[in-house]
Amino acid sequence: MDILILTHGTRGDVQPFVALAAALTRAGHSARLGGPAASAGLAESYGVKFVPLADGPNELYGDEAIREVLETNYRGLRGKRLAMTVAHRYRNKMDAVLDDIADIAQEGTDVIVHDIVLPGRQLGEWLGIPTVRVCMQPFWIATSAFPNPMHALPLPAAFNRFTYLTTNIWYQILAGHTRRWRTRKLGLDRRGGYLDAIRMPGGGTTPVLQAFSAHLLTPPPDDYPSWVHTTGPWLLPAPPGWTPSEELQSFLAGDGPTVYVGFGSMAGLDPARTGQIISEAVRLAEVRAVLGTGWGGIGASPDRDDILPVAEVPHGWLFDQVTAVVHHGGSGTSAAALAAGRPQVVCPFVLDQPFFGRRIHELGAAPAPLPQRELDAAKLAAAITAAVEDRTMASAAQAVKARILAEGRLDQAVELIEQAAESHRPNVRYLRSG
Repeated sequence: MDILILTHGTRGDVQPFVALAAALTRAGHSARLGGPAASAGLAESYGVKFVPLADGPNELYGDEAIREVLETNYRGLRGKRLAMTVAHRYRNKMDAVLDDIADIAQEGTDVIVHDIVLPGRQLGEWLGIPTVRVCMQPFWIATSAFPNPMHALPLPAAFNRFTYLTTNIWYQILAGHTRRWRTRKLGLDRRGGYLDAIRMPGGGTTPVLQAFSAHLLTPPPDDYPSWVHTTGPWLLPAPPGWTPSEELQSFLAGDGPTVYVGFGSMAGLDPARTGQIISEAVRLAEVRAVLGTGWGGIGASPDRDDILPVAEVPHGWLFDQVTAVVHHGGSGTSAAALAAGRPQVVCPFVLDQPFFGRRIHELGAAPAPLPQRELDAAKLAAAITAAVEDRTMASAAQAVKARILAEGRLDQAVELIEQAAESHRPNVRYLRSG
């Protein structure tokens, strides 16, 4: 079976889809991953067939408006105005990405698996093939069990399902322009361009795979539709043949507790200030730190022998080597830290990150989240000390690890994708290798 996988965004957005493509390949399928051109090296290091897309919105990460939005999480009137500015720039940058995904889909495939923010369902409508949507966050599928994690205002539980309109509004602001692309590029009518990310043009449903742990959902939803499957996170080990540098191995072998600190593509308006806060917090907490500089450009104070800056090191390997993990609360980093059984310090910026930070704390694997807008050296040092020294927290992190590693994860995702293709073509059965 030929499978086209489509995603976009930063490394954290692409990495789970690399894991999925590798799993589908091991199962005997031909899997191609379409992602931002800058992610080619990541995919190729795992032997995944990669088709580059325009980098699109990724080119905006140095923009001051983007940095301010990440730091303020759209708060206040200015935050709302900035949101509209960012959405306008995002849509303009997405035009080339949308054209690219249409071009590679037209080359031929049996099924399309796509990040829910991309209009893969419209490609399926155009080509007459099945599609499978993937969610990395629990704010896409409405439930009465808990309110939308993106909805900031407290409301009675009776309004929980109503709060998921927030996601639809956000989706329409970012992706509503795809109706123009439907007519211009695909030659379809405009009706599907007005629908949300869940409903399909002409009605009906397609499978939705939620690639995060069901243990993060509380209380467990009992009203998800039958076509929604929470598989657990799609974790990516170190690439075949990869070895850490001698410098990194030597640093990790040093005396005393070592933590990882990294905020991915997040750094806010002043990455230099964030780096200074981290450096001082490491000194106050009397730990050593591997500092992930990331796309955000965070740096460390020079001439420090207790901080080692690194560009890219596989989290699946690195987190097993450290005592605790300090991060921004992105879904991928959260999953990797939970799967490593390490206590965490979550410093959320925006969107789903406050949710993951809160839930990891509620599971006992982290102190209370420390939002970036409140970040200072003393608070961060106190949180790091708690994560490193609290034995109860360490025990809770190990318990969560055992539960996450017992989830179906990639094997279940592969089976569900195969079933989606088989149900669309009932006379075809796909034989797996091995």
